[in-house]
Amino acid sequence: MSKQVKKTPKIKKPDLPPRLEELDWDASLLEDEERIENGLIKDQVIEGIKEERLSFKKLRFEGVTFESCSFRQVELVDVEFYKCDLSNVDLSDSIIHHVEWRDCKLLGMNISGSTIRHTTFKGCQADYSAFGFANCKWVAFEHTLLNRADFYEAVFKHTSFAHCKMDQANLSGPSLQGVDLSTCSFDNLTVSIDQLEGCIISPEQAIGFAKILGLIIKEH
Repeated sequence: MSKQVKKTPKIKKPDLPPRLEELDWDASLLEDEERIENGLIKDQVIEGIKEERLSFKKLRFEGVTFESCSFRQVELVDVEFYKCDLSNVDLSDSIIHHVEWRDCKLLGMNISGSTIRHTTFKGCQADYSAFGFANCKWVAFEHTLLNRADFYEAVFKHTSFAHCKMDQANLSGPSLQGVDLSTCSFDNLTVSIDQLEGCIISPEQAIGFAKILGLIIKEH
């Protein structure tokens, strides 16, 4: 009997209705409920909102800028962000399921301590972003800037990095077993030596990792 090969589950995209009613973000949108769902928020500036335990479901944010905002312990389910600016927004300790970030500016965004499932970061600027202690399963980073990003003690399962710039990113703590960094570029990474086993790298990157291990490479 032939042995069946277990396939890695594919990341599920946000499940959004084909048509979304456009919503105007103003104070009344959060007056009575802590939940916003089934809508399109487009080309708006959301400023100075500091709320906890909100719920955003089946929403598309397009061209939205968040300024001086904090949404700690937010629930994001089936949400899409397109060309949005969430720089320095606090999303720590949140539930983030079936979310897609495309062409977004996420500089310094704090997503630490969050549970992240079936989520994609594609073409984003996420330098200095914080993912410390996040639990990442079925998460993909594609063509994204992650320079000096912090993944301290994060959990990676079915998590991929493709064509990302990750110079001086902090990957210390999480197991890198099965994590493919071979298409990513960096001059230096912070990693835990005892967690490197099974990490997938390119031959060129192997020289840098050898230096991390304290090996001396002698050229003939």
